[in-house]
Amino acid sequence: MKVYFVGAGPGDPELLTRKAERLIRHARICIYAGSLVGPEVLALIPESAQKYDSAAMDLQQITAVFQAAREKGLDVVRLHTGDPCLYGAINEQMDELEQLGIEYEVVPGISAFQAAAAALGRELTAPEKVQTVILSRTSGRTPLPEQEELAQLARTRATLCLFLSIHKIKEISAVLADEYGLDCPVAVVFHASRPDQLVLTGTLADIAAKVADSGIVKTAMIIVGRSLVLDKARSKLYDAGFTHGYRRAGAP
Repeated sequence: MKVYFVGAGPGDPELLTRKAERLIRHARICIYAGSLVGPEVLALIPESAQKYDSAAMDLQQITAVFQAAREKGLDVVRLHTGDPCLYGAINEQMDELEQLGIEYEVVPGISAFQAAAAALGRELTAPEKVQTVILSRTSGRTPLPEQEELAQLARTRATLCLFLSIHKIKEISAVLADEYGLDCPVAVVFHASRPDQLVLTGTLADIAAKVADSGIVKTAMIIVGRSLVLDKARSKLYDAGFTHGYRRAGAP
């Protein structure tokens, strides 16, 4: 018996890994994040499978399902949105499994920040401009370490991808403007890759008003940084005059 922590991706079932789709389609028992995993992915779970929506469960109840599955000798698919390693709260579940002696495996998935970048048609790194991407969130009921507060991260002027923070977009814009400038590009992508995907673009000066007008209040990715604007800076990788281990400069 084994528990599989499966990344359901951002919502589009075609963005599932082949392994994730196989596990979901053959699941006998599935615990899924019902408040986040898209209905198109949930539709892949067999009708005959035992299904549990973790949105209404605590850790003890989830662990009880794992234990019951072991008694029956059945694997469990623990379905998380995006990639389980990002804000998936899987550490405590894995700790419970280790105490019970139950084997587990993590199956990665495409994260919302990747799907959002794809929706924007942008690379999150830009030569000579931005070479660092920071994945973070704002403080809430789960506080941030002091050194990871937004004002501290802003000093890097890296591309910021903020999860679980759209409700604080006005505050975020004000804090980041001190380092990035009010003219810094910002994108908000609601339900990236899903049929109801909505993309808003603007600057730190106007994005909060655009979000308010749109009615977006959750499940949206915020991306901030100069990499969102195309310019003439180019990577050396495909420069005809650049030599590397697989190509000589000027070679035909």
